[in-house]
Amino acid sequence: MKKLFVLLFSIALLAAVAWYALPLWPANIPTGGVSISVRQGSSLSRLANDLERAEVAPALVVQAVARIRGSAKKLRAGEYLFETSQSVADVLSAIESGNARQLAVTVVEGSTLSDLFGQLQPVSAPEGAATFAAGSVPERAKLRETLPADVSELEGYFFPDTYYVAPGSSATSLLKLMHKRMKQEVAKAWEQRSPDTPLKSPYEALILASIIEKETGREADRPLVGSVFVNRLRVGMRLQTDPTVIYGLGEKFDGNLRKVDLQTDTPYNTYTRNGLPPTPISLPGRASLRAAVAPPASDFFYFVARGDGSSEFSRNLAEHNRAVAKYQLGK
Repeated sequence: MKKLFVLLFSIALLAAVAWYALPLWPANIPTGGVSISVRQGSSLSRLANDLERAEVAPALVVQAVARIRGSAKKLRAGEYLFETSQSVADVLSAIESGNARQLAVTVVEGSTLSDLFGQLQPVSAPEGAATFAAGSVPERAKLRETLPADVSELEGYFFPDTYYVAPGSSATSLLKLMHKRMKQEVAKAWEQRSPDTPLKSPYEALILASIIEKETGREADRPLVGSVFVNRLRVGMRLQTDPTVIYGLGEKFDGNLRKVDLQTDTPYNTYTRNGLPPTPISLPGRASLRAAVAPPASDFFYFVARGDGSSEFSRNLAEHNRAVAKYQLGK
């Protein structure tokens, strides 16, 4: 009886020691760190085997520590990078927290939908992790079916910004987030529109903002560029903006806009057609949206690039011709 008591006490003591000591089991973090990928719905068994294959810790130890901590059902998907010495419990704690490594995806203002799709392809990051999962980029032709929208053409309907995604995540999820952000930004801008704006809808505001975005990269000039186009719309004057012509040319544009291009009619040629083009031509940012719906009052109807990134604004054609001679022709 005494021997049985000693045996049971020893077992209990060993269990208590294991209970407190196992979580302190040191994880083997190699020089340069180790990256562990946890997939959505991944089981504790799979994670334990992945950690063992990476030589971070034995699978049995990982499973035991997870059960002691109650971590088995708390694992969160993501790509986790471990670079410093820590315990197995610390590794599991990081995976429970969801503090996964993320990659920055920056979509520049003025990008087109084609530019955006080029960024969404499953390319490898410098560390070797795929930015987006293969097969997660929807076909552009079926994009309208994937995203909730009130228009048939989704050009312009994605908000340009820097987004952070877990390596190997879904590109469709990012597109949905960008689309939702743009709808919010357009709605917010439309609420702040000038009472006398000639624009008839939030979609028209998005179209004009996309043109403003392509016309200047200088944020300080965007409000006055917006005023020029709004003034033209008010009096029924054609917008006569090169970026819409270039967009209409598509792949035919070779970087050199010719006089014949300005004279060739397309739905996007604002030299041959009145009003706004049928769709946006780029992804505008917040400043361009604001410039479209509420530009400052001005009597400008023309502008020309000065060559330093800024623009020269003119009230009439005579002033504009002098500005063109000065800044474009060097006279």
